[in-house]
Amino acid sequence: MINRELIRLKVVQVVYAYYQNEGKSVEAAEKELFYSLSKAYDLYNYLLLLMVELTRFADRRIDNRRHKLRPTYEDLNPNTRFIDNAFMAQLAANKQLEEFSKNQKRSWDDESEFVKRLFEQIEASDVYQAYMAKESLTYEDDRELWRKLYRTFIAQNDDIDELLEEQSLYWNDDKTIVDTFVLKTIKRFDPENGAEQELLPEFRDDEDKEFASKLFRNAINNAEVYRGLMAGNTKNWNMERLAFMDILIMQVALSELLSFPSIPVSVSLNEYVEIAKMYSTPKSGGFINGMLDTIVNQLKKENKLNKA
Repeated sequence: MINRELIRLKVVQVVYAYYQNEGKSVEAAEKELFYSLSKAYDLYNYLLLLMVELTRFADRRIDNRRHKLRPTYEDLNPNTRFIDNAFMAQLAANKQLEEFSKNQKRSWDDESEFVKRLFEQIEASDVYQAYMAKESLTYEDDRELWRKLYRTFIAQNDDIDELLEEQSLYWNDDKTIVDTFVLKTIKRFDPENGAEQELLPEFRDDEDKEFASKLFRNAINNAEVYRGLMAGNTKNWNMERLAFMDILIMQVALSELLSFPSIPVSVSLNEYVEIAKMYSTPKSGGFINGMLDTIVNQLKKENKLNKA
């Protein structure tokens, strides 16, 4: 699940923290990097559990209405399509998700008011109403409902962002990327797999774990070399006048450019320009793009850029 886009973000964050915490060893900082990445995977599972909890809330509400002192006909004969959703039944029974909930002791039980408000927003939506009014439903309809609901009410929700930020500082910048993984997971579900349906793994393979470690370590261990390249290409700029975050982003970018021959230059440049737009000044994206492009051209002329 953890892709290289997320790894790059986390490496920049941890490199920044490393320089802010004098005396911290590279080894300790690297442990922090992998802990931070593991928290992103926790968020992935936690958001899957939110969909399950919304369904459970709807089920409890139907049950409560049936047991009112004077239930109406609608209370006694509710439309149960939402709680009978076949995709959701499969997700709720998923063994990997159950294991996560058990081991991490994470649930939405303490956020009952938030879950209630979110369900009420869903219930009032055209997407929900159209689904509940259909003459017949297939598994694909059930799965598509949740893809639409997630994109509309969970992926774009400032209240969820605020709630998650309160729960973990590690989740501040993760949700946008993690949302894409949740949507990919919904699309991958196959009814034939039942409770054994595989969720996305924490890392795609050992190569991505190695990418994270090497990118981080080289950014720190070769800092003088990389900053020397920056200083030699600042023209009329003094290094001390550059934004500290710009320097760190370029430091990590140069680690990638010089350490991973198989990654195209254009890919690396685009990724770090986007990171600069998120974490530095409004003009940083263009400045970093120009600076790195100049350094790349210099390295090419000196035959110091080894690219496949």
